[in-house]
Amino acid sequence: MKISKGYLSLIIILGVLVIDQVLKIWVKTNFYLGESFHITDWFQLVFIENNGMAFGMELGSKLFLTLFRIVAVIALGYYITRIIKRDYIPKGYVACCSLITAGAAGNIFDCLFYGLLFNNPIPPEVATFMPEAGGYASLFYGKVVDMFYFPLFSFNWPEWMPWVGGDHFTFFQPIFNFADAAISVGIIILIFFYSKYLGTPTNDSQDTEGPIQE
Repeated sequence: MKISKGYLSLIIILGVLVIDQVLKIWVKTNFYLGESFHITDWFQLVFIENNGMAFGMELGSKLFLTLFRIVAVIALGYYITRIIKRDYIPKGYVACCSLITAGAAGNIFDCLFYGLLFNNPIPPEVATFMPEAGGYASLFYGKVVDMFYFPLFSFNWPEWMPWVGGDHFTFFQPIFNFADAAISVGIIILIFFYSKYLGTPTNDSQDTEGPIQE
């Protein structure tokens, strides 16, 4: 059965959002903050929270970040509704845009509602969903839940190396969530395979134009 670009986008966005939130709520209500679960030497589940952007980065105020994410998701959603009407836009490009949009929306949900929906107990207690005493923060000030940790390999830098000599190095150190992964995969595939479509216009007069020339 042939799936239209509109349905493909909807399936991807809803699928990413559901998987992302199920994982986050499970971790939030079963792990205490800072707890880790060793699966293999190169893959662990580690429960952390952050106020910033993807992979725990910090940039600007919490309210600014949340509002910026909301504006970005609205803009991406509008962009997708425009490009799915064009026959020359491939499904792969739509899929990449949908992954990025869904990932951003997944982290927005944390920022908007997790402060209201969960408490923030002292470890080793785990969080409670809809606690009687109320959540740990107000609307817009929830924290993003991260859990995936891939320490693929590590080593100590040689003592003779300047600045980093003797330091321990681990690759890959950031802890991230499913939404972050969706954003990263969407951006990487888009850049390597669909970058020529990035300048696609969205005004109605362009709806019937032919393929973008390289």
